[in-house]
Amino acid sequence: MPSVCFFLCFLPFWPILPVSAGKPCDATSFGGSSVVCICNATYCDTMDPLVLPEKGHYLLYETTKAGKRLESKIGNILTNTKQEGLQLTFDVRKKYQQMKGFGGAITDAAAINILSLSAGSQENLLRSYFSEEGIEYNIIRVPMASCDFSTRVYTYDDHSGDLDLQHFSLTEEDTKMKIPIIQAAKAVSKRPMSLFASPWTAPPWMKTSNSTIGKGTLKGKPGGKYYKSWAKYFIRFLDEYAKHNLTFWALTAQNEPTTGMLTDYSFQCMGFTAEMQRDFILLDLGPALQSSAHKDVQLMILDDQRLLLPYWANVNLNNYVTGWTDWNIALNLQGGPNWVKNFADSPVIVNSHQDTFYKQPMFYHMAHFSKFVPEGSRRVGLDPNAVTELESVAFLRPDGCAVVNVLNWSLKDIDFVIWDPEHGFIKAHSPAQSIQSYLWKWQ
Repeated sequence: MPSVCFFLCFLPFWPILPVSAGKPCDATSFGGSSVVCICNATYCDTMDPLVLPEKGHYLLYETTKAGKRLESKIGNILTNTKQEGLQLTFDVRKKYQQMKGFGGAITDAAAINILSLSAGSQENLLRSYFSEEGIEYNIIRVPMASCDFSTRVYTYDDHSGDLDLQHFSLTEEDTKMKIPIIQAAKAVSKRPMSLFASPWTAPPWMKTSNSTIGKGTLKGKPGGKYYKSWAKYFIRFLDEYAKHNLTFWALTAQNEPTTGMLTDYSFQCMGFTAEMQRDFILLDLGPALQSSAHKDVQLMILDDQRLLLPYWANVNLNNYVTGWTDWNIALNLQGGPNWVKNFADSPVIVNSHQDTFYKQPMFYHMAHFSKFVPEGSRRVGLDPNAVTELESVAFLRPDGCAVVNVLNWSLKDIDFVIWDPEHGFIKAHSPAQSIQSYLWKWQ
């Protein structure tokens, strides 16, 4: 197919022109407020590889509640023209956090749903998430053993009193489901993939509750034998996945650590206070990682509800959000499987009876970040000249491309301009209930 530049060479003036966007969405409605895109073994909507226009032009991708899904257009950047009204000023002098990326979780449930499809549909689903023709997730979260989105409760060592973990072993959920899918996702991705793992619970014999579910913590105190054994459990997990050529970028010390402290949750959990988790990392998990083959693995704290962030951050200090990891990448029509019927939503819903899956609107919303804000991008200034209902954020990518994402929650269209002092004005129009990505060559 001709490059984007081919089309631009024949533009006599500035109108926005549509660009081919791969295969279009095969849209259908289930009676909700928007549409889903249907995929199967023989058809799935795709995107062309991102090709930036030459300087003086910009590329626009737009998704709307009304039904557009990453529709793309090219327009001219205006110069020497005074613009009136709402203006967002792109300012690279203001530099903030560097982005790690975006992704989702490959749980037992996600793996079960993906594997319930034919080989062709499986490939289209994984390519939709991880390939250049898809939305290019670069982060995968992996539960360590079972969670509520499993069909049974298990740990990697259910032999009571086995502090040396002589009976530690992965399960079929790992070796026959999650690991093959992660390997397939890596195979279709052009971007480096970062994996991180999270435990839901220690084996029950390590816990004060002697149960995988409900209120309970590790026995003893940080630095004690149960904490040492639990730290070794992390290392064994990393060792076993490494045998399958899967290495991890990071770990979280515990999924939702407050649930095991405050409530009798009906599914797998384990409690930590901020101070307990800090001391576990300091005395047990940190030293265990440092003395292992995995000393470069990063550790993340909290992994819990957002309302807890200020207090936990004050105990292990964090600055700025550098990415986002969604939950299950695929669930069934019921929102599972989930052994406690704690059903949820997902960007992709699988209908195994019809060998079909549906990409929901949130899939495309995520795409405006995962696709256009790759790892290494840096958030920069984007300053409005007036109060506005638009939400916006700007980035400078490692390839020198500028990105501005604009979200319009309101029920009305909003006109505005983006001003880049180095290159000029983009005359923009944000439809009601839409998200847009504007991209142009900055360097």
